Amino acid sequence: MFYYVLKYVLLGPLLRLVFRPRIEGLENVPDEGPAIVAGNHLSVSDHFVMPAILRRRITFLAKAEYFTGPGLKGRLTAAFFHSVGQIPVDRSGKGAGQAAIEEGLGVLGKGELLGIYPEGTRSHDGRLYKGRVGVAAMALGAGVKVIPCAMVGTFELQPPGRKLPRMGRVTIRFGEPLDFSRFAGMEQERAVLRAVTDEIIHEILQLSGQEYVDMYAPDAKAAQAAEGARGTQHGSSGGRQR
Repeated sequence: MFYYVLKYVLLGPLLRLVFRPRIEGLENVPDEGPAIVAGNHLSVSDHFVMPAILRRRITFLAKAEYFTGPGLKGRLTAAFFHSVGQIPVDRSGKGAGQAAIEEGLGVLGKGELLGIYPEGTRSHDGRLYKGRVGVAAMALGAGVKVIPCAMVGTFELQPPGRKLPRMGRVTIRFGEPLDFSRFAGMEQERAVLRAVTDEIIHEILQLSGQEYVDMYAPDAKAAQAAEGARGTQHGSSGGRQR
């Protein structure tokens, strides 16, 4: 009940006012039955804008940190994500990936719509990064189609670190459903999972027009931070030499 109050009364109208979403390809999202919507992830606002424009409810696998924050803010955030039906996923530990897959299969097994960000985290610089194979494992394990989705403009309106979004217009594009039934029964084959994931990411790339980086986002972020630290050290050394 709270989900629909938020969508149609409290949050939905506000999101439409702030982001003025332009929607393309909504007919590609099925009106019923299980399916996966796999999208790029540019901003925290992605969690709210896409569900606000869909005709049916969508459940996302959300990082566990959203449910365990300290203080009043943490409790309110956890209450919100629980109320809208989002599922916490612990991304630490050896079994984290399998736990997320099992949660996703449970959602699909109930005939629901599942939202996934194949990159596994928000892009820190607006580029599209290599996808994790969990999305492929869920698609093949449940035997469902994958609808690629591209959020365009949310990074500019609310980049990482910005608490409140700027007003502006975003575009949400849904591509044609991807059918991977030719790989039925092969969800344990790593090469197959990689190929399916790469195909999904390629379709998202075609929809979003982002620059693609063939490495995982956390690795790229760490490499950029290390490069920045080396540059700072070199600059300090040069200053001392002068």
